[in-house]
Amino acid sequence: MAVIAAAVVVTLLSALLVGLGVLYLGGDPASTGQGAVPLPGASPTTTTSSSQSSPSPAAPSPTRQVPPSAQSFAYQPLWPFASVAEAAAWQSAYRDGGKQPWHLDADETALSFTTGFLGFTEIDRVVTRSIKDDEAWISVGYQSSEGPASVAAVLHLVRIGQGDDAPWEVVGSQDSTLTLERPRYGAKVTSPITVGGRITGVDESIRIDLRQSGAERPIGSSCCLPGGGEKQAWSVRVTFRGAAEGAVTVVASTGGHVQDVERFAITGVRVG
Repeated sequence: MAVIAAAVVVTLLSALLVGLGVLYLGGDPASTGQGAVPLPGASPTTTTSSSQSSPSPAAPSPTRQVPPSAQSFAYQPLWPFASVAEAAAWQSAYRDGGKQPWHLDADETALSFTTGFLGFTEIDRVVTRSIKDDEAWISVGYQSSEGPASVAAVLHLVRIGQGDDAPWEVVGSQDSTLTLERPRYGAKVTSPITVGGRITGVDESIRIDLRQSGAERPIGSSCCLPGGGEKQAWSVRVTFRGAAEGAVTVVASTGGHVQDVERFAITGVRVG
């Protein structure tokens, strides 16, 4: 009985020490940035679109949720549609005349977002993809030398609307070595805002841009914050002006070793 009691005590002490270690280190050391998470109060239901699969899956997102219905959208829509109503308007035009079929292709949507909306023209290819039901994780990157292409970001896309022709919408990114943890995903913001996260690397230079659909240039920028080390915290205040009511895409990027932009992460907030 004494041996059993001692074993129980050791087990309890071990569990306590593990719990204290996690608390002290700030949580699971393998965890990534906040990513795209369902917005508070969202009540998504399953759409009727068909499911797809990929032979080269990326790591599953920790924020996997059931996709939204035609009446609501569980995530912060960032690009190319500002709302379910805009997506439905495109569906109507597509059904009538096949307008802009690239909205049905997750790869094309991710690349158009990266090279067109963000202006990162050097990031010009899809490296890997994982598509399951109405969600997709598309790794975009570049070819810098011989060997496999480098991944700059893993974009999270969700079908917006209802039906087999529901288009893809960029809602966030799945972060690893460059994370965006502030501001909170989907938060309402006013200028200035604090943008922050963690970075792993050497001699990094972090640039922040705030972008809105319809604006040719960023509505706010900060360049550039030195960074580096192993999961080192970084933070900067960014002022913006001229923002329209609606979604703002917060973009953190770093580069300069091989090309101007080598990694980036995004999150979505709202003005108004």
